[in-house]
Amino acid sequence: MRYFYSADAIRDAEAPLLASLPEGKLMRRAAFGLATAIARELGSVSGKTVCAVVGSGDNGGDALWAAMFLRRRGARAVAILLKPDKAHRAGLHAFLRAGGRIVENLPSATDLVIDGVVGISGSGPLRPDAAAVFESADSLGVPVVAVDLPSGVDVGTGATEGPHVRPAVTVTFGGLKPVHALGNCGRVELVDIGLDLAPSDVRAMDAVDVAQRWPVPGPKDDKYTQGVAGVMAGSATYPGAAILCTGAAVAATSGMVRYAGTAAAEVVSHWPEVIATSSHATAGRVQAWVIGPGLGTDESAAAALVFALETDLPVIVDADALTILSAHPELVAGRQAPTVLTPHAGEFTRLAGTAPGDDRIADTRRLADQLGVTVLLKGNVTVVAEPGAGPVHLNVAANSWAATAGSGDVLSGVIGALLAAGLTPGEAAAAAAYVHARAADLSAADPGPAPAPTSASRILAHLRTALASIL
Repeated sequence: MRYFYSADAIRDAEAPLLASLPEGKLMRRAAFGLATAIARELGSVSGKTVCAVVGSGDNGGDALWAAMFLRRRGARAVAILLKPDKAHRAGLHAFLRAGGRIVENLPSATDLVIDGVVGISGSGPLRPDAAAVFESADSLGVPVVAVDLPSGVDVGTGATEGPHVRPAVTVTFGGLKPVHALGNCGRVELVDIGLDLAPSDVRAMDAVDVAQRWPVPGPKDDKYTQGVAGVMAGSATYPGAAILCTGAAVAATSGMVRYAGTAAAEVVSHWPEVIATSSHATAGRVQAWVIGPGLGTDESAAAALVFALETDLPVIVDADALTILSAHPELVAGRQAPTVLTPHAGEFTRLAGTAPGDDRIADTRRLADQLGVTVLLKGNVTVVAEPGAGPVHLNVAANSWAATAGSGDVLSGVIGALLAAGLTPGEAAAAAAYVHARAADLSAADPGPAPAPTSASRILAHLRTALASIL
């Protein structure tokens, strides 16, 4: 599990180390890790030109010390001091003693730029003088390594208000911050500097976490004990939604899937293992309901939603069912059974009354608390928030291959299968989002080697391959 920490939490963890270590020791430890990461990015250090762009405070000190270490390994090291009178004194002294030079502008032969302008205490966009340096780096095609976070990007939200650094790599220290999931940080490398950090409430699953939670049948399991997922999706207008959603539930579980709706014949023709009926009244016993994809918003769809939410079963509400729910939020008021909503930005706006803003974590938490449900806000960074003091799970997609019509129907089916198997709503949504994103990546790379546009059907077809790569 990867955990993300606020700037205050990092500073609190640094305090006892700073008090126990000789002055400057912790900064040099961080800077050595930074220099090591930069050396890996360069490939070879000797003869390369590295330019540190230095602001005031400790972030600039990290950059200067790192440039000093690289200079000792044979690099040509130069520095642009944005505030010469406020540059970190010990770092600047070490940099100059090692043979580093101060320059006014970025040399045209620069191989790499170190962004040491502002750290986790900074806010707002780059000032004009700093922005000009990084515009020059962009025009020359020089890669940037950011120290702790890209300057001009908010540490807590990843939001930008103007000019900001767009790094190839961000090297951070001690613990990840929300910006490393939510912002444009390039590849993120974490340097261990010895901080004692407890698990935080903002986290992201890795493959091992998904594997530990995914329901795998044991020697005494049968199709019922593994979870029976029920799906109410699709319509005469959108039968494909039923096929995608039900097929995803089939791919995600070794138990049983029941389908109830007008697309029963189409579903069975694609997935003969599904037990299908035309009405939820005759669907039989299930252990979780998936409702909404392609269902429509008419009276019969509303009745199906009411039926599902009046049960004591876990329910995932998606697509058209979210539209109905946005007009009748009282349907989930006081509901005790697990409930998961999976809105995209437009559906979120209808549910919350306002669009998700820069702080996607806070906004998702607010809606979860407002409705008393688990909310999965879709996006390149998926945010899963539970009501109350529950954790927030982030899932960072490497790209946007999953942003294609019908992809959400596939995700809903996977979440429904996991809820039926007994996973908690937050972990079911987070694990499903992880596998869904991996399936999207695999579908875009097949047959490869160059990624190509994909589709929901191809994502569905790669779900089992994605699971196999994890389990």
